[in-house]
Amino acid sequence: MSSAPDPDDPRVQDRNWNELLQELRVTQTGVQVLSAFLMTVPFSNRFGELDGTERTAYLLVFACSVVATALLVAPVAFHRVLFRQRRRRWLIEAANVCARAGLAALAATTSGIFFIVVDLVVSRAAGWAALAIAGAAFALLWLVVPWTADRADPESVVSADNAEGSDSSEEDAGVRR
Repeated sequence: MSSAPDPDDPRVQDRNWNELLQELRVTQTGVQVLSAFLMTVPFSNRFGELDGTERTAYLLVFACSVVATALLVAPVAFHRVLFRQRRRRWLIEAANVCARAGLAALAATTSGIFFIVVDLVVSRAAGWAALAIAGAAFALLWLVVPWTADRADPESVVSADNAEGSDSSEEDAGVRR
C-alpha cells in the first residue's frame, strides 16, 4: 500500500486546484443568476403585498445569495491577487473553506426561496414545513451522504498516486476537515 500523496507536490496541488475550480464553476454561475433574479423581485407588481414575515424572509434569502456569491467567487480573487506567488497550498485550503461556506449559504438561499414560495402559494405553516424539509434534504445530500461514504469502506479509497484522473481526497491537498 502506498503512502499518502505529498500535499506539497506541485502535481497534487495542480490537480486539487483544478478540481476545486471545476466545482466552483458549476455553482458560481447558478448562484449569480439566482442573485440577479432575486434583485428584480422588489420591482415586481406584487412585492408590495408581502407581509412583514415574507419581506424579512426575502431579505434574508437575498442576503444569503449575496454571501454565497461572495464566497464562491472569492477563490478567483484570491488567485488573481496571489498569482505566481507560490501560494498554491494556501489557495487550495482557502478555496475549500470558501466553497464549503458558499454551499451552506446556497442551501440556505434555496431553502428560504422554497419557504417564500410555499408560504405565498399554500400557507405559512406549509412554508415552515417546506423550509424544514429543504434544509433536511440539503443536510442529508450534501453532508450525511458524503460523510457516510467516506467512513463506510476506507479500504475502497484509491490512492491518488495509483489512480490518475480519479477523484482525489481533500487530504491530497493537505486540507483539514
